[in-house]
Amino acid sequence: MQIETFVVGVMNTNCYLVVNEESRRAVVVDPAVCSAQMMEYIQREDLQVEAVLLTHGHFDHIMGIDDLRKKFPVPVYVHQDEREMMNDPVMNFSAGYFGGYSFADAVYIRGGQTLSHAGYDFRVLHTPGHTRGGVCYYVETEKVLFSGDTLFRETVGRTDFPDGSMSDLVRGIQEKLYVLPDDVEVYPGHMEKTTIGHEKRYNLFL
Repeated sequence: MQIETFVVGVMNTNCYLVVNEESRRAVVVDPAVCSAQMMEYIQREDLQVEAVLLTHGHFDHIMGIDDLRKKFPVPVYVHQDEREMMNDPVMNFSAGYFGGYSFADAVYIRGGQTLSHAGYDFRVLHTPGHTRGGVCYYVETEKVLFSGDTLFRETVGRTDFPDGSMSDLVRGIQEKLYVLPDDVEVYPGHMEKTTIGHEKRYNLFL
């Protein structure tokens, strides 16, 4: 697995391009912006994008969907509890920045499901707290976790939004993330990557 990181948008969101180097198939995680740099990379490497995985529905993780799907009309997955947020520019906060953005064609998923794309199995771990439908995606064979805004390096996601909950966030991290092997690499929605072991030792929020 090759993971390319593109830091995009007004919130410096990590948009990940997950590439199967053998098949040249790929998945995009959290396209905050469909950056020219990412699209040029996809074209240069002759990649075929198969899916978009969303960790949650805030504007700074979703606003590149339409431009990406003009080239790759692929399914967009998000947890079922994000349905209202995906369709409401006020709830996803895009109304305050860009005049409003919504996306009505998502495929709604549940915790415990496995999404198979680009030759990898992405296990959906429902970790509410930052948002009601926040999820992480775990690829066990590669020991890789895409944590969105649930878990950052030595900190956690904000929980002061209307549907946020610090108790839910902490519980989800402890029960679903901290049970993973210490050497699992964590690719968060913002800032640099980390590992489960590092967070268990140094994350004071937990």
